[in-house]
Amino acid sequence: MRLNAKKRSTMSMAGLLITIGIVYGDIGTSPLYVMKTIISDNGGLNTASREMIIGSISLIFWTVMLLTTIKYVLIALRATNHGEGGIFSLYALVRRRKKWLIYPALIGGAALLADGMLTPAVTVTTAIEGLKGINFHGLEMVNTQQQVIIITIVILSFLFLIQRFGTSVIGRAFGPVMFVWFLFLGVVGFLHMAGDFSILKSLNPYYAIDLLFFSKDNHVGVFILGSVFLATTGAEALYSDVGHVGRINILGSWPFVFTSLMLNYLGQGVWVMQNADNAKYLNDATFNHFFEMLPGEWRLVGIVLATLAAIIASQALITGSYTLVSEAVRLKFFPRMKIIYPTEKHGQIYIPLVNKILWIACIAIIFYFQTSSHMEAAYGLAITVTMLMTTLLLYQYLCQINVKKIFALAMVFFFGVIESMFLISSLVKFVHGGYVTAIIAGLILVTMYIWYNGNRVRDHEEFRSAYVSLNDYKDQLSRLSNDESLPIYSDNVVYMAKVKPGNRIKREMMYSILDKRPKRAKAYWFVTVNVTDEPYTAEYTVDTLGTRNVINVQLYLGFRREQRVNVYLRAIVHEMIERGQIDPQPKKYTTIVGRDVGDFSFVIVQDVISPQTHIKSYERTMIQLRVGLQNITSNPASWFGLEFADVVVEKVPLILGQAHKPNLTYMSKRAVQEQIEEHQAEDLAKPTKHQMPKMDEKPYEQ
Repeated sequence: MRLNAKKRSTMSMAGLLITIGIVYGDIGTSPLYVMKTIISDNGGLNTASREMIIGSISLIFWTVMLLTTIKYVLIALRATNHGEGGIFSLYALVRRRKKWLIYPALIGGAALLADGMLTPAVTVTTAIEGLKGINFHGLEMVNTQQQVIIITIVILSFLFLIQRFGTSVIGRAFGPVMFVWFLFLGVVGFLHMAGDFSILKSLNPYYAIDLLFFSKDNHVGVFILGSVFLATTGAEALYSDVGHVGRINILGSWPFVFTSLMLNYLGQGVWVMQNADNAKYLNDATFNHFFEMLPGEWRLVGIVLATLAAIIASQALITGSYTLVSEAVRLKFFPRMKIIYPTEKHGQIYIPLVNKILWIACIAIIFYFQTSSHMEAAYGLAITVTMLMTTLLLYQYLCQINVKKIFALAMVFFFGVIESMFLISSLVKFVHGGYVTAIIAGLILVTMYIWYNGNRVRDHEEFRSAYVSLNDYKDQLSRLSNDESLPIYSDNVVYMAKVKPGNRIKREMMYSILDKRPKRAKAYWFVTVNVTDEPYTAEYTVDTLGTRNVINVQLYLGFRREQRVNVYLRAIVHEMIERGQIDPQPKKYTTIVGRDVGDFSFVIVQDVISPQTHIKSYERTMIQLRVGLQNITSNPASWFGLEFADVVVEKVPLILGQAHKPNLTYMSKRAVQEQIEEHQAEDLAKPTKHQMPKMDEKPYEQ
C-alpha cells in the first residue's frame, strides 16, 4: 500500500494510521523475543539480577534512541531519492562521487534481503509458540512444537499465496491493527511498570555502560549487544518504506511507537525482576516473558494481536523485498524479472520469482531451526552489516550536500563505532545459525556482483563494438528486404531491443539478421517497451530512419497494461500502412477479408561467448557468468506476452575486444607431398626391432 503524493507530503490522522501499519511491523514485533533472547543467552531466569535487568533495558533504550531515532528518523530520512529511501536509493544519490561505493551498496542490499528471509519465520513462529499450553474452554489448542511448525507454515504459505492478488484490501486494516497492537504493548507495559517505578533508572545511560563493560552479572560481556540489537532491526526497513508514506508521517508517528515499545520493555523488566526466583520458570527454557506477563484473560488477546502483528510485519518485509529487488534491477544489480502490478497503485508490485524464493527460504528456515529461540540465535547478524554500509553511504551524502566535513566525520565515526561493536558482538551468532543468513547473503551478493560487473565490462568504452547503430545498416536491410533471390523468412521480423541513443542496438541482433542466415522480411521492427507511472497508458512513437521497412518503435505502456506486444504491434503496422509510412502486406491465403498485415516472427537472441573474444580472463569470466545468469533467469517471451506468438530463440556469438586471426600457414599440394615422402624415408631408415623368444620356449624349427 502506498499513500498518494499529497498525503505523503502532509501529516494527517489517516496518513499517520497507515504509516503505523506499513512501517513499524518489524520493529513492532521485537518485544516478543528481545528480552527472552537476552536472558536466555545470559544463562536463564536465575541469572536475571536487578542490575542485569536495569542495564539490559538501558542498553535497549539507548540502542533504539541512537540507531533508530537519531540515525534513521532524524538523519537518514533526509537522504531520499525523489522521495524514495533505502540503501539502493541512497547509493543512487551518491554513486557519482566514488566508484568504490558500489561495494557497500551491494553488500548492504544482499544482507538486507537475506535477513528479510528470516524475519517472517521468526516473528510468526514466536507468536504461535505463545499458544502452547493455552487452555481454552477445556481445549488445549497447541501441545507440541511440531504443531507450532505446521501452523506457522500454513500461515506463511497462505500469506505468500495471496501476494499475486494484491494486498490493498487487507492493507487498509494494517493501520488499525498495528495501532491497537502498539496501544496494547504500552498499556500492558505501563501496568507492570507501575509495580516498580524504580525501573525508570534504566533510562540513565550509566547502567547500560556499567552492564556492558563492568558488571559481573553480565555473563556474556560485550556479546550481549548481539541480543540487544534485535530491538532495532526494523530501522533499515523504516528507511526503505519512507517512499510509501513520506518522511513527515514517520516523524509524526514515531514518538507514539517509540513510547509504546519502551513502556513494554520497562514492564517486561519489572515482571522478570519479580519472577526471577519463581520455581515455575527456573527449569523451563521455552517460556516467553512477553506472554507469561499477560494476565490469564489477556493472554489469548495478546496472542491473537501478536500473530496479526507478526503477519503484518512479514507482509511488510515481503513487499519490501519486491521493492528492493525492483530497485536492484533498475540499477543493473539483478537480471530483469517479470514484475506484475496487482492493483492500480504503482507502488504495489509482485515479482513471482522473488515470491517463490522467499517462500522456499522461509519454509526451509522453519524446518531447519525448528524453534524461535534457535532462529533468534541467528537473527540480526546480516542487518548489522547493512546498517554499517548505510553509514558509509550517508557520510558521502552529507559531504555531497555540503555539510561541514567535521560533522560528517563525527557522524560516520560515532555510528560506525557503535555498529561495529554490534557487528562484532553478533559474530558469535555465526556458529549458532548465523551462517545460514551469511550463506544466503553471500549467494545474493555473488549474483549481484556478477550481473553488475558483467554489464560494466560489456558496456565499457573499450568494448563499444558490442553495440552498433541501425543507421549504419538500414541500407543493407532495405536491399535484403527487396532481394527476391532469397526466400521470405517472415513478413515482419521483430526484435525486442532496448534501442539506445543514436539508434544503437546490440551487435548480435544485426548478426542474427545478416550473418547467421539472412532473414528476408518486408519490414524489420526493433521494439522497446517503456513502463510508465500511470496505470493505463497506451502510446507509441515510430522512427522509420528514412526508410519504408526499418522501424524503431517505442511503446509506452502503463504498469497495469498487459504487455501483449504482438497485439499492439499488429495495430501499429495497420495504422502505419493507412498513413502510407510502410507498404501494405496483403495475404493471398487468409481467413480475414481484406487483410493487409502479414505474419510476425519474434526473434529472441541469446548471447554465447565467441572464441574470437580476446579480453582479460577476469573480464571474460564475468561476461560468461553474466550470460549464463541471463539465460537461466530471463524469459523474454513471458515478459512481453509472446507465449502464443511465433518466437524463435537464436544463439548468437558475442565478440568483445580485438578479434585476432587464427595463426594458420598455407601449404601447397607439392609441399604436403614432400612432407609425406620425407616421413616415409625417416620410417625406412629406422632399425627393425625383433622380439626375442622367452628362455623357456623352444626355438622355431627349421
